[in-house]
Amino acid sequence: MSQMPAHPIDPGVRIGHVHLKVADLERALPFYRDVLGFEETYRRPGAVFMSAGGYHHHIALNTWESRGGQPPAPGATGLYHLAILYPTRRLLADALRRLVDAGIMLDGASDHGVSEALYLRDFDDNGVELYWDRPREQWPRDADGGIRMKTEPLNLRDLLSELETDAELAGEPLAVSS
Repeated sequence: MSQMPAHPIDPGVRIGHVHLKVADLERALPFYRDVLGFEETYRRPGAVFMSAGGYHHHIALNTWESRGGQPPAPGATGLYHLAILYPTRRLLADALRRLVDAGIMLDGASDHGVSEALYLRDFDDNGVELYWDRPREQWPRDADGGIRMKTEPLNLRDLLSELETDAELAGEPLAVSS
């Protein structure tokens, strides 16, 4: 059972953006722009700001303290991963298709009951999670009504089947690589 804080934060609070330290902006940028599809909104020396849908920025890549640097060693503290929430399962499937098309390998793919998630690394070895949340009424619950998360393998072919309707409508077969 989780413990409630004495003074809980307002439920409307959201995490607004993340800044990632990268070694080389021009090497890092294609992953977030060309593979994931974020748009560049602003650039300044040593930094690129990117968003989905015209927001000022969801992700910023910067070299202010990391130009030419190396990823943290295993066992070091720091960011485990950033998580990018997709509004629908179909859009998560499209993200998977983009990764496959770009030849980017997954570290893992999990069904957590409350969500489905893809795990990978960007070109600077930063952990990235791409996920969608199931509707709250579908979240698994324990006998006391608490959230009961799990970690089970995610069926990637089933996820990609979300795109089959689009391909069939366009008259194109959906190619899925193993």
